[in-house]
Amino acid sequence: QVQLVESGGGLVQSGGSLRLSCVASGSISSINRMGWYRQAPGNERELVAASTSGISTNYKDSVKGRFTISRDNAKNTVYLQMNSLRPEDTAVYYCNADIKISQAMGAPVYRYWGQGTQVTVSS
Repeated sequence: QVQLVESGGGLVQSGGSLRLSCVASGSISSINRMGWYRQAPGNERELVAASTSGISTNYKDSVKGRFTISRDNAKNTVYLQMNSLRPEDTAVYYCNADIKISQAMGAPVYRYWGQGTQVTVSS
């Protein structure tokens, strides 16, 4: 099986910083896209940042210039550095990875999710 394990969430004051980490493990052939999503109470889950190896990164408009996504591909790990945090950033943050578990031609790509980690930003 494939498992994504997140860490780094917590409580921080406005203007502070947090660094989230997510490690993918298990039966992994390859990982292409990895990303971070978030969901606040009463709201839909939304994309925060995503990274496709060797191609591109993209961010939600409201976090551009404040958040940075990065990857350590040798360790199947993705990070989200969050600076200048605001109360509106408060949410549960979820790690995502699109993973092939087989090297066979035409094998499907599955999207896996972590359990989520709470980020709370106080005034």
